[in-house]
Amino acid sequence: MPQTVLLAEDDRAIRHALERALTLEGYEVTAVADGVEALAQAHRTPPDVLVLDVMMPGIDGLQVCRVLRAEGDRTPILMLTALVETVDRIAGLDAGADDYVVKPFDVEEVFARLRALLRRTGDRAAGATPAPAPAPAAAAKDTPGQVAAAGIRMDVQARRAWRGQRELELTRTEFELLELLVRNTGIVLDHATIYDRIWGYDFGPGSKNLAVYVGYLRRKLDQPGAPALIHTVRGVGYVLRED
Repeated sequence: MPQTVLLAEDDRAIRHALERALTLEGYEVTAVADGVEALAQAHRTPPDVLVLDVMMPGIDGLQVCRVLRAEGDRTPILMLTALVETVDRIAGLDAGADDYVVKPFDVEEVFARLRALLRRTGDRAAGATPAPAPAPAAAAKDTPGQVAAAGIRMDVQARRAWRGQRELELTRTEFELLELLVRNTGIVLDHATIYDRIWGYDFGPGSKNLAVYVGYLRRKLDQPGAPALIHTVRGVGYVLRED
């Protein structure tokens, strides 16, 4: 069965071109022109993945994303945006999006990001967990379905995470990034490794995708009087540890 994509894009030329490209790639595509149609179609026939333009008249892509997440819909969402500022990207992640592509985009990049989102969804549905990099035996305390280190506790099966007694509200990608860091506490993970484990694709040295997600995750982890947990190792990558 082909995987289904719900595409919402108000620009007719972009919508038709992307619909055709996705169809040729083997997806079954439903294309709509605005957020109202997107919500109606998502409720009528839930897709495997949504591709939403941020800037649409009426209900925009961010509002569509917020509504679906508020309803408990965890279908992966890829945002298309012409907004390149970090604050705009953060707004999409805060709305519950899993990933984004900045316009003008290369259609091959869209394909790669969709494959990564769908692969991760398939792994979760099958009960699989991302294979962690080798870690010291005492780095994280694991029990079946749970992992804990540096004051972070995660229930992988329930997709819930806490710092101390405070539960964290995380998107799918944020959760998987935090899980990877917790499982490898004290180990510096380079950019390429993180891209491969989380997205299944290295977007190259010019990509700001990882930095945006790390920054947003830091904001959710930070609490007054507590030490920072995610540290940047300049020129290499990131490490989770309590200083």
